[in-house]
Amino acid sequence: MNAFVIDAFEFCRQKQQAQGEIPVAELGRLAQETVDRSGTISWILSGDFDKLGHAQLSLAVSGAVNLICQRCLTALNFEIDSKSLLVLAKDEAQADAVEELLDDDEIDVIVGSAAFDVINLIEDEALLALPVAPKHQACPENGVAAEAKGAERASPFEVLKKLKQ
Repeated sequence: MNAFVIDAFEFCRQKQQAQGEIPVAELGRLAQETVDRSGTISWILSGDFDKLGHAQLSLAVSGAVNLICQRCLTALNFEIDSKSLLVLAKDEAQADAVEELLDDDEIDVIVGSAAFDVINLIEDEALLALPVAPKHQACPENGVAAEAKGAERASPFEVLKKLKQ
């Protein structure tokens, strides 16, 4: 995996923007959640300041990955489309203070650094966008669930009736 390291505070101070694409196969933790490691993740990162003067990163992540449907156990194409606003703090203590000051569930406060790994941030955002239990809206008929539904099951009462005789 190629590293993309920035000085997060300088990135925000200069109001820079970066974007790119990363193959899912190069994102180890995300690849483990997929069926076939195919697909790419597109991302856009922008630096700025919030109204209180805190450095903030805006991250948009999108792409398609193949997951396992929890109903039929077949591949499910899932579209990742996630945006987040991340306020930067210099350390954990400042992060807690800023979090309390902002009191907004839509904004996350993270610790920034001069050697900030953007690829890990992108992978984290993609992982957070995945459903806990992915499921098709309507499973295809050729799945395991369809086979189980089609299989003839003997009624337990029928078995008891035969024992009684």
